[in-house]
Amino acid sequence: MTRNKASLPPTARTIARPGSETAEDCILVLQGGGALGAYQAGVFEALCKNYPDPAWVAGISIGAINAALIAGNAPQVRVAKLREFWELVSSAVPLASTPIHVSAREGLNEASATQVMMFGVPGFFVPRFPPAPFQRRGTREAISFYDTKPLRATLERLVDFDLLNSGAVRVSVGAVNVRTGNFEYFDSTRQRIDARHIMASGALPPGFAPVEIDGEHYWDGGLVSNTPLQYVLDQPGHRRRVVFQVDLFAARGAYPETLAEVTEREKDIRFSSRTRLNTTVELDRQVIAQAARRLLAKLPAALRDDPDALALAQLRCDAGVDVVHLIYRSKHYESHSKDYEFSRVSMQEHWDSGRADMAHTLHDPRWRERRPGGDGVHVYDLTSDSPTSVERTP
Repeated sequence: MTRNKASLPPTARTIARPGSETAEDCILVLQGGGALGAYQAGVFEALCKNYPDPAWVAGISIGAINAALIAGNAPQVRVAKLREFWELVSSAVPLASTPIHVSAREGLNEASATQVMMFGVPGFFVPRFPPAPFQRRGTREAISFYDTKPLRATLERLVDFDLLNSGAVRVSVGAVNVRTGNFEYFDSTRQRIDARHIMASGALPPGFAPVEIDGEHYWDGGLVSNTPLQYVLDQPGHRRRVVFQVDLFAARGAYPETLAEVTEREKDIRFSSRTRLNTTVELDRQVIAQAARRLLAKLPAALRDDPDALALAQLRCDAGVDVVHLIYRSKHYESHSKDYEFSRVSMQEHWDSGRADMAHTLHDPRWRERRPGGDGVHVYDLTSDSPTSVERTP
């Protein structure tokens, strides 16, 4: 029986790396970060020219929204749908008729952020009236400042949830159970994803109310971990994986000199979720598992039933992994409000930065000349101040 590609499960789909015959799964990992999420859209615009059909998209918060826009649309319109969403949410502060001098940007950004706090974001959220302190205790209105009904309407208009759940692209979004405090992933390989799951992943308190799903209530996944990388690497894989990890908060930064800079730095550290450490730990685990597999193959038959050997045999050993880091780096005129500053000029800057960083990475010789196939683990960070390409194969 012949099946078309869209009907195949995600684990059965392969992507050939441009210029080679190597089959590999392309996976997008999208961190949360509000208005900074336009950077991820720019990354995808450049990425899809080489990898037009990712096998899996995992996201938290705004990363979950971008994931839905990608997986819930046909390949030829994905960038257009991302553009439509980001132009909608940045429409309250459109581009000025004349160029804005960089010296005026800090003031413009703060004015835009203030407007968001007062009036909300088109197609995303609006302020509650009366405000939360004047609402009846125990209601959704009493525990959040904004109403996200506009986001639900936007998602249902721009995302084809039947296509999203078809298996053409695996989708995973993270949220936190308000009652238990446990982190949970909604995964299209286990359940049907709809607008509620995407909104739950981005329901950051106290701005947004928790989202109810099957009798439980969920907040933004960024409360526990702002990146889904660990979840992705924890899932079994039988083919080489290429993971494009797109982060919106940089863990490294300058020592703050003002209280405003303290607030921004604190937010960067908190929401970066120790991405580099998590990457190192997870990839070291895979390197150890691969070494254990080779060691067991060398053991004489008499030792293979030894309890220690059997314990080592339980270590999951996946195919090789390439992890590509792309991290948005703030402009000097951006402040702690950068994740809720939705002006059109900032949106376009974020988008352009993502597109440029991805294009730079894909054209870097260390990426273009990477070795195909094998069980090796590699980490690429080619847009930082000190670009690196690290092989983690013993």
